[in-house]
Amino acid sequence: MIDFIVWVLQNIALAPYHLFLAIANPGDWLNWSNPEAVMRFIYYGASVEFFFVVMTTFAVITALGMAWKREILWTCVRGLEAFANGVGRFAAWAGLLMVLQQVMIVFLQRIFRVAEIQIGPLGTAFSQDLSWWGEELKLYNAIVVCLCVSYTFAQGSHVRVDLVYSAVSHRTRRVIDMFGSLFFMIPAITITYLYAWFFMWRHLMTPTVTATSDLDRMLMQARIFRWNVETIGFSPNGFNAYFLFKILIVAFCVMVFLQAIAFFWRSYLEWIEGEESAGKYADYDTTGDEAEDLEHAIHSGST
Repeated sequence: MIDFIVWVLQNIALAPYHLFLAIANPGDWLNWSNPEAVMRFIYYGASVEFFFVVMTTFAVITALGMAWKREILWTCVRGLEAFANGVGRFAAWAGLLMVLQQVMIVFLQRIFRVAEIQIGPLGTAFSQDLSWWGEELKLYNAIVVCLCVSYTFAQGSHVRVDLVYSAVSHRTRRVIDMFGSLFFMIPAITITYLYAWFFMWRHLMTPTVTATSDLDRMLMQARIFRWNVETIGFSPNGFNAYFLFKILIVAFCVMVFLQAIAFFWRSYLEWIEGEESAGKYADYDTTGDEAEDLEHAIHSGST
């Protein structure tokens, strides 16, 4: 136990050094024309060093906000929620695109008996079989699921299984929210990210890298590195860019992790400042229907 505590403290102490090293030497991990830089990027993207850099940064910002100025935390909350809302509102249009494309496919296939769709933006021709466009609809669905999850959470529109939450006081709710974000959201999404990170890279390049590979071994593997982006579909003429789904899983993990941090900070600030601060600076969507907006506000806990 003592060894583990010493190990944690050592990594926390080294976190500023590792962060400075990464910022001062961007070519070592961002120059992807060099295979060794790619391998460093893959290794550090899910490494112990990166984990402690993120968590130490989170702890320092939290400590500054608690001990010095709460406005620091409010600024971070507003920034992270604006990011989640912006990405979510943009990605939500994929739902409309999915519907329109499905209607178009039905008409072209059943009525006009067209076998393929060809588009030519900016003078370039892109032609695929109708089955390709049909399977591609799953990508739009994945975009909505992965990139709108934080947006939905920030809007208070996620599904609640409420047994005691609505019956307790404002401050007790905020304690529940802080506990949930710190001990459920962050650990769960961190574990998911660690699996998703290497799962993604296994479908983008060779040789195969795993979570157990150390940096020295991965630098040796850089000698035989080559891009090998997955282009295999489930059917001969079907959608063949399934590597995008793996990238979306990683994006999903990052979005949820950032929202978990923002939710912890918001819950703490609303716990400190009292019930009048509930929903402070929140950028909630409105429908134009006063009754429906009120129902959403009650459901989200902002009123």
